[in-house]
Amino acid sequence: MTLFYSATSPFVRKVMLLLHETAQLQDVTLQEVALSPVNANAEVNAANPAGKIPALRLADGSLLYDSRVILDYLDQRHGGPSLVPAGQQRWTCLTLAALADAALDAAVLIRYETFLRPQDKRWDDWLQGQQEKLERALARFEQAVGSELANGFDLAAISVACALGYVDLRQPGMGWRQRYPQLAAWYADVSQRPSMQATQPPI
Repeated sequence: MTLFYSATSPFVRKVMLLLHETAQLQDVTLQEVALSPVNANAEVNAANPAGKIPALRLADGSLLYDSRVILDYLDQRHGGPSLVPAGQQRWTCLTLAALADAALDAAVLIRYETFLRPQDKRWDDWLQGQQEKLERALARFEQAVGSELANGFDLAAISVACALGYVDLRQPGMGWRQRYPQLAAWYADVSQRPSMQATQPPI
C-alpha cells in the first residue's frame, strides 16, 4: 500500500497513529507530497479528485480517501481489537471523533486564512467564527476527559490528540491549557505514547 503523506497534516497524522498503534506501518510505503489549496499536486489529484491527503493506494491499485475511510479500512485490516468500541459506545466514539475533525477543519481554515491569504483580504469576523468553533470543541473535549476519553487510545482519542497537536503547531500562543486543565493533563499523558512521539510534526 502507498500512503500519500505530509508530516504536518493532522489528518495524515491520524492515519499514521493508527498504523503505529496496530503494527501496520511496515505494510505501507509513504509518499511525501507538498500541497495547499493554491498548490495542487497532479499525482494526488489522480489519487483523490478532491486533491487532498491522506489518500491510500491499495495493492490492487484501488484508492481510498479521506482519513475517515482510510482509518475504517485499516482498523478492519489488523488482527487486534478494534479502535472503535462496539455497542452504544461506538456512536459516542464516532461522534467525538467527528467533533475533533470539525475542530481540525476550523484550525486548518484559520491557518489558510492567516498564512495564505493576503493580509488586506482577510475576513476578521469569519476568522473569529472559526476560532469560536474551535473553542467550543475544546470545551467539549474537557468534559470528555473523565468519560469518553477514559476508554483508552481509541479512534476518538486519536482524533482529539491530533487536533490538539495541530493547535499547538499552528497556534502556539492560544493558551488552551490554562482554560482546559483536565484536557491538558490528558494530552500530556497521551503525548508520551511511542506512536505520538514518532508522529510529532516538524516545527
